[in-house]
Amino acid sequence: MTPKKDYYRINAHKIIAAFEKRNMEGYYCETKEEAVKKALELMEKGSTISWGGSMTLEEMGLLDALRKEDYTLLDRSTAKNNDETTEIYHKAFAADYYLMSSNAITMDGKLINIDGTGNRVAALIYGPKNVIVIAGMNKVASDEDSAIKRARDIAAPINAIRLSKKTSCTSVGSCKDCLSPDSICCNIVVTRMSKFPKRIKVILVGEDLGY
Repeated sequence: MTPKKDYYRINAHKIIAAFEKRNMEGYYCETKEEAVKKALELMEKGSTISWGGSMTLEEMGLLDALRKEDYTLLDRSTAKNNDETTEIYHKAFAADYYLMSSNAITMDGKLINIDGTGNRVAALIYGPKNVIVIAGMNKVASDEDSAIKRARDIAAPINAIRLSKKTSCTSVGSCKDCLSPDSICCNIVVTRMSKFPKRIKVILVGEDLGY
């Protein structure tokens, strides 16, 4: 066990205790492979599953694992045009499980997410029966202000560059609160509590994943 792994594990257990007070269920996995196994354990075979855009889910290999299992997948990557993509977005609200990451997580158990279209944060708030959030411990911030700053100055610019968006952050590397039509920062959502106990489950991973 390295000092960094110890640091991640100690703080993860603090965050999981905070999740419990906020009606969310938390888990800690040392590796992304363990996290994939845990996510699959949480989802009943034959269920309908969808997900929001997430480099974390791709990096850990969860999406590939899902395609090999007995699930009904609402996968927007299969859409042939914008209308089909929109239809999948809408169908996702009736999914048994919705998978996503979080742009930041506070030490006291809040989820901070920033979104352009809004389908991801909308599903987090309401719709799918269960939401499973998977995040590397690199996304942990000390408090809400720090978490929002992380989402705006780290996660959003990197994603905007990845998606070739025409926003100021792609050239200067940090949020300038732009109003570009290409903005992926249209909605900032702070989830401080789950209205329905254990609907939101969070798997913290002791690795650096996503942005």
